[in-house]
This record gives sequence, structure tokens and C-alpha cells, in this order.
Amino acid sequence: MDSVKKTARLAGLLYLLSSIPGAFAFIYVPGKLVVEGNPAATAERIRASDGLLRAGIAAELVGMTLFVFVALVLFRLFRPVAEGHAVAMLVLILLSIPITLVGTVHEVAALHLAGAGGRGAFLSALDPPQRDALAYLALELHVQTIFVAMLFWGLWLFPFAVCVIRSRFIPRILGYLLMIAGVGNVVDSLSRLALPQYAEAIGRVTSFMTPWELTIILWLLIWGARPQKQRVPAS
Repeated sequence: MDSVKKTARLAGLLYLLSSIPGAFAFIYVPGKLVVEGNPAATAERIRASDGLLRAGIAAELVGMTLFVFVALVLFRLFRPVAEGHAVAMLVLILLSIPITLVGTVHEVAALHLAGAGGRGAFLSALDPPQRDALAYLALELHVQTIFVAMLFWGLWLFPFAVCVIRSRFIPRILGYLLMIAGVGNVVDSLSRLALPQYAEAIGRVTSFMTPWELTIILWLLIWGARPQKQRVPAS
């Protein structure tokens, strides 16, 4: 197995490993804790399952840290193919990581405000309904932070796609699918931040676009890279 194939498979493995805790933190945990439009019920769930929210915070930290290495390995893989686009890819995805990590502070604030695990005694001056509302607001701010990061999760896919298309050791169709996923992420992010009245309708469309990013993960993990043609020695 040549070094390109090894690097490609390592990228796929890290990509998968970073995606699993991300899905847990961004999808499973909010689905279990947040009661849409009901701060009191949400705060009660946080108090009853504070360990779940802490696990979500830890998963988010682990997933984003792993993604730093995903970006570095992909840069190593594609630098010989298209150095300029590989640099753009690296910069754009690395910009999203500190934004996401800072967002976990809002989840920690929600734990304090809800009084989970006996925390937040210094907030006793606030009435319980006020604290519940602020805890709900903290989780909502975390979601909005993720939408900001999502903009870069979309933008980095465009230079990534160009690298795939030019590489010749990964099928070009995967590059075009990455572009579709990139458009989905960018449009979804902008609609939720700037046009919330249309976000639900737009989200129904982008939900069919963003999953195409999974195809590159599977290809890198299973096949890595196509074998490079060997030069025929001159007779």
C-alpha cells in the first residue's frame, strides 16, 4: 500500500472518529434535553440529566480536537495536488474550530443557571423562572454559535472539492458531491442566522444536500486512494 493510500485512509479514519462525538453532541444531546419553547421543562431536564449535558460538552471538545488532525492529514494528502486550495481548505476549517469550542461555554453556563449538580448557588438572587429562562437562552446561544461555525463547515468543502477533483486518485464525482454539501451548509447557516423566518423551509431542501459529505468519509476510510499508475521502464 503506497503512502498516498495510507494517508487517505488515515484521513478517513480520523474523519469518522471526529464525526461520531460531533453527532452525539450536536444532535443527540439537544434532542434529549431541549423542549422547544419551554424553558422550565428544559431546565428540569438539565437538572435531571446534567451528566448527559456534560458528556455532550466533552464529546464536542474531543470531536473538534480530532478534527484539527483531520485537517492536517488532508492538507498533507492534497498539498502536492493543489497547494493553494489545500491551504484554503486548511485555513477555513481551522477557523471553525475555535468558534465551536467557545460555544461550549454557553452549555457550561446553562448548567450553572439551571442549578444542575448544586451549581449556581451564587445565582439565588434570581427567581427560579428567571434562571430557567436564562439557562434556555444559554443553550439557544450555543445553537447559534454552531450555525456560525456551520458557515465555515460549508466554505471549506469548496477548496476540498477542488483538491479531490484534481487529485485523480479519488473519483471526481465525490468532489462535486462535496460542493453540493458545501452549498447546503452555507445556505443553511445564512438562513438560520439572517433569515430565520425562512429557515425551516430552506432546511427541508438543504437536508438533502449536506449528507453528501459522508461519501468522502466512506471512500477515504474504505478505499483510501486509487493505486497510482507505475511508469513502464524503457526497454
